[in-house]
Order: sequence, then structure tokens, then C-alpha cells
Amino acid sequence: MKSVKFGLQARFLAAMAIMLLVVIALLGTLLHRQKVMQQEVADLGREAMHGMVEDSLRRHGEATVDQLGDALANPLYYFDLDTIGSIVRSAQKEPDVSYVLVYDNQGRIIHDGTADIAVYGQTMTDPLAYEAVNARSMHTQWSAQIVDVSEPIMIGSERIGGVRVGYSVASVRAYEEKAITAARARLNELGARHLGWIALLLAALVAACVAIMVYAQRTLVRPIRQLARAAHDIEVGNYNGERMASERQDEVGELVRAFGTMSDSIARHDRDVRRMAYTDSLTGLTNRLAFRESLDHRLMMLRGAGRQLALLFADIDDFKRVNDTLGHEAGDEVLQQFAHRIRDAVELMGGDDALLARFGGDEFVILIQDGDVRGGATRLAEKLVAELGRPIVVQERQVFLGTSIGITLFPEDASGATALMKNGDIAMYQAKVAGKNCYRFYSRAMDQAVERRVRMEQELRGAWERGELSLMYQPVFRMADSRIVGAEALLRWQHPELGMVAPSVFIDVAEQSGLIESIGPRVLRAACAAAARWGSERDAMDPLFVSVNVSPRQLRSGDLPDVVAECLRDTGLAASRLHLELTETAVISDEAHASALLATLHRTGVKVWLDDFGTGFSGLSHLRRVPVDGVKIDRSFIADMLRDPDDLALTSAIIAMAHSLGITVVAEGVEKEGQFNLLRERGCDLAQGYWLGYPVTAAEFAQLVA
Repeated sequence: MKSVKFGLQARFLAAMAIMLLVVIALLGTLLHRQKVMQQEVADLGREAMHGMVEDSLRRHGEATVDQLGDALANPLYYFDLDTIGSIVRSAQKEPDVSYVLVYDNQGRIIHDGTADIAVYGQTMTDPLAYEAVNARSMHTQWSAQIVDVSEPIMIGSERIGGVRVGYSVASVRAYEEKAITAARARLNELGARHLGWIALLLAALVAACVAIMVYAQRTLVRPIRQLARAAHDIEVGNYNGERMASERQDEVGELVRAFGTMSDSIARHDRDVRRMAYTDSLTGLTNRLAFRESLDHRLMMLRGAGRQLALLFADIDDFKRVNDTLGHEAGDEVLQQFAHRIRDAVELMGGDDALLARFGGDEFVILIQDGDVRGGATRLAEKLVAELGRPIVVQERQVFLGTSIGITLFPEDASGATALMKNGDIAMYQAKVAGKNCYRFYSRAMDQAVERRVRMEQELRGAWERGELSLMYQPVFRMADSRIVGAEALLRWQHPELGMVAPSVFIDVAEQSGLIESIGPRVLRAACAAAARWGSERDAMDPLFVSVNVSPRQLRSGDLPDVVAECLRDTGLAASRLHLELTETAVISDEAHASALLATLHRTGVKVWLDDFGTGFSGLSHLRRVPVDGVKIDRSFIADMLRDPDDLALTSAIIAMAHSLGITVVAEGVEKEGQFNLLRERGCDLAQGYWLGYPVTAAEFAQLVA
């Protein structure tokens, strides 16, 4: 049998067929790999963009809510619905914001940005409400449709409510899906184009296949891998990587350039968010969050290094009075001027490593760590007290405020940031207790003093209802005939455990805590009622008056004329028989406001006396601008007038100048007959003191008069 030859052609064809099969197999494998790669790239792009969008949305939401929490603290504390609504509506204008809700501690809605607030007072019942209301810090929740970011609103350590901002997930998902679809379309387009080239180059066999694969590797896979690495960098927050650029004019080049532009935009947005999150919007200073991070870092670096650090907590004295009398715009202007003065002082004396921050409201914090920290803190505090004590011109009016500064040192007082900041607050509070416009270093004893003061404030609440507070009346004598013409009402506190508490102690606590605003009207009403009963003891030609002390806080509130009118109407006391005593410093701290208020009282017939006259550094020139009927010479001048010629001369000058203005002069603290005789010789009109009469009850005073 003749064998079949396997010739060269067959071999060639066989070789070609085998080679073709190999190439086809290789091409098939390559095409399969390309599809898998496209799917991996699409999935990776989806994951990277999904994470990037979610992270960006969360950061933006938390920064926005943090700013809203700071901005809403004061309006919510004073229940200023107009300001709250304005802030909420401004926030609702941001892209993708579905809702902005301000609520109280029980989850009831206070404001939703609408004009009529139809849901006011309603409890939030949506699925995300429970965690938002009960969260103690920034809290982010995700649902299928909403990203809800909430944060409690705090005043100091007290939570007064919260704010929620909801962002629509749908629009973000739509944008994300659109971008992924576009990327996938681009990749499919590129795959189809490369498939055409591969089909045309089949004749090049293995070399062509290798060339095509090399070309695909260089023109497609490498850029996509670069994009993947860049996307991963963005995902982890690294926006400072190598800038992606391409001079190619194909789809991959466009994708690379588009991705580079998007990366720059995200990096810029991140910088803006960080700037907003770490900067006080009003003053441009570092805010609480950035300051705390810097403080933690510096303490970590200083531990074990034997170096010191000082924190100065500066709080503007009586800043609330500016907002109450001049408005919040004026308050913002005052804060900006204060921030400018503090910044200048810190740059001059704080050293290169000093850090200044505004913690919100009227509180500023300064960190210094160069050289002699204690000495530097002392000099800087003295500089700040002097600079911030100068008058500030606001709305063409001079405002005198000053500052109270608390200083704490690391590591002497504490080794942790939280304890240091707490100690600074305590020291600042002690500076206010010491009379304001001064500075105090923290000491261990301050903790006990604060604890005692807090306890006294708690026990003072309700003391009037429990009958622990009562009024005593010290007779006031006319010096011409030594006859009683009235009495000063003096508040006394008989504590069940501490006994009789000094007025200088508990009155200051009541003033600082605001309790004086509820105690003051009750004292005024009780004194008017007692004086009304004295009417039967004297003839109508010479009626007895009662003088009542009015605190600076009552004067600043602005409703004093209404309270006085109500007390006079309810007790039936004639207006001319009521004398109100105000300290000289309370009047000159805002002379324009005080003058308008006292003029209103004057028109009703109520008389006004300036108490402790001569101690307020105001001079008698203020008597021409403030409508007062009398001045009470401070007891410090009366006490030394027998042995100090200067005090006698000053007292005589006060009497003469006050009489030239038609103002009655009252001497308080008369404890010796010689003092009484000298005052009568100088023409003093009225006097009171232990030599003339001790404080007695209302009934005892009535018997004394009778």
C-alpha cells in the first residue's frame, strides 16, 4: 500500500493552521482578559468614586452641622426664632440639602426653616430621629434615601437642643451612576476599537499579537492602573499625590485629564472644608476644634521634655449687655475689635509659637510656650487687661467692657488637655469674682472655691420661697433736725446651716448667676408694701420714703420702669416715696442706656440715688448728664474723715458741688458723733449708720417711727 506523503505545503499549512489556532487561542485569551480587565476597572472606579463621594458628603455634612451648632447656640439659648430661621434657611440653600431641623432636648421641632413653622413643637418621629436626639456628639446616619448629620447644641457644658441636616442620597447616587456609566462606555469604546485593530493584524501572527498586546499594555492598562492608584490616594485622603496629566488626544487622555481636574477640584474642596472646620468665621482666628488638636499635639511633644506651656482664657466682661442694648451686629463688631487687639498683643508678646483661638461667644484662648512661660503669661495678661480695658467705639458710642483672664500652666496644674482647659475656665471665673478686668492664675484652692460657690448658688435658688431671705430697714435721718425721714431696705439671708450669710457674698453670687433678676423684683415689692404701711405713722407733709438697691443686671435688662410701675400700682405706694439706689459703676458702664432709663423713672416721680459715690472713677461731671436726685457718699470717705484731711476735703467738695446741681447728699456709714457733726457743718442733707440706727425689721421700724 502506497503511503501518503506529508509534504512541505501540508506541513506549512499545518504549521499555519497550528499557528493560527495558537494565535486565535491567544487572541481569545487576550480578548477575555481584556473584558475581565474592563470589568475590574469599572468595579474599581465604582468603588473608588462611591467611597470618595460618601466621604466627601460626610465631611461636608459634619462641617456644615458643626458651623450650624456654633451659630445656633446663642439664638437657641435666647429662643430667637427669627435668627434661628434665618440661619436654617441659609443652610437649606446648599446643594442636596433635603431638610434642616432645630429641636429641643426632647426631640420637639423648634424650627424647620419655613416662615410659619407649621411643625413647631411636634416630636420628630422619622426612623433616624431617635439616635439624632440621643446623640451626645456629632452623629451621622445613612439610609437608602438620606444622609442625616446631627449634633447637640451646647452652652458651656449644658445641652440646650440640637440641629439635624439631611442630604439627599438620590442625587449623589445619580451623579455617581452617571459617571460610572460614562467611564464604562469609554472603556467599551476603547475595547471595540482595539478589537478592530487586532482583527486587521491577525496576519502578523505571533509578532503582531505580541505587538498588539504590548501596545494595549502601554496605552490602556498602565493609565488605568495610574487612575486606580490616584483614586485610592484620594480615597484615603491623600490629595498631594503626583498631578496626573496626559498629552494624548484619545479617550484615555481625556479620561486622565478629566480625572486630574476632578482630583484638583476635590483637593480644593477639601481645603475649603478644612478651613471652614478649623477657622472661626467671624474673626478668622483658629476655632475650638483646631486649637484642641494643636494643644493635644503640643502636650504630646512636651511630655518628658521639661518644658512648660501656659493657657490664657480671656472672657469679655459684660458682653451680653452689648447684644442686649445695641444688637448682635454691634456685638459682632465688638468681637472683631477685641480679636484684633488680642492678636496684636499676642504677636507682640506671645512668642513665635503662640496660638490664639476663639472658642465661641466672647471667649478667647491663648497658648504660649516660649521662654519663661509664667512670666510671659503674666506680662501678656497685664497687656491684655490694659488694651481691652480701653473703650471701644461701636455705632458711634463708646462702650467700656474689659476682660477677665484665667491662666493655667502645664505641667504644674495638669498634664492633660481637658484638665488644663477646665482649670483655665475656673481661673477665669475667679477673675470675674475678683471684680472683673483682671487676671488670676489657677490654684488648687480654686476648685474648692468654685464648688462652694456652685453650692451656694443652688441653695440660693428658692431661698425666698423657703422664707430664708428677709428685709431689714436701716433708718435714714435728716441732719438738720435729726429726724427719721426714711429707711434703706437691706436684704438678709438666714441660712439654716451656715447662719447669717454676708450680703457681700450672696448678693455677688445672685448677680453672677442671674438669680438677682428674680430676687430683685420681690425685694422691691416687699419694700414698697412695707413703706405703704408706714404712711399712717407720719403726716402727709413729711412722708417716709424707702430706698431699694437695684443691681447692674436689673438696670441692663431694660424692664426696670415696668417692674417699678407694677410694684407701685399693686402696693399703692406713692412714686415720690420710692428711692432707687444704683451703683456709680453700673451707671457709667453704659451711660446712654442708663440715662434714658433713669429719665423714664424720673418722669413717674421715682427718685434715683447714686450709691457708693466717689468709687466709680467717674467724677462729678457725670452728674450733669445722668438724671439723679441724690448721691450717697461712700462709707470709705466717711470712716477716715476725722483723721484724714484729704477725705474730709473730698467729702466737702462732693457736698458743695452736688448742692450746686440741686442734688441731695446722703452720708452712709456714720458711726461716730464727730462724723455726724462734721457732716452737718458741711451741709450734708441725710445720713445713716450704726451711730444713728441699726437695721431693724419692718414692724420694729414702724414702732421706731411711732
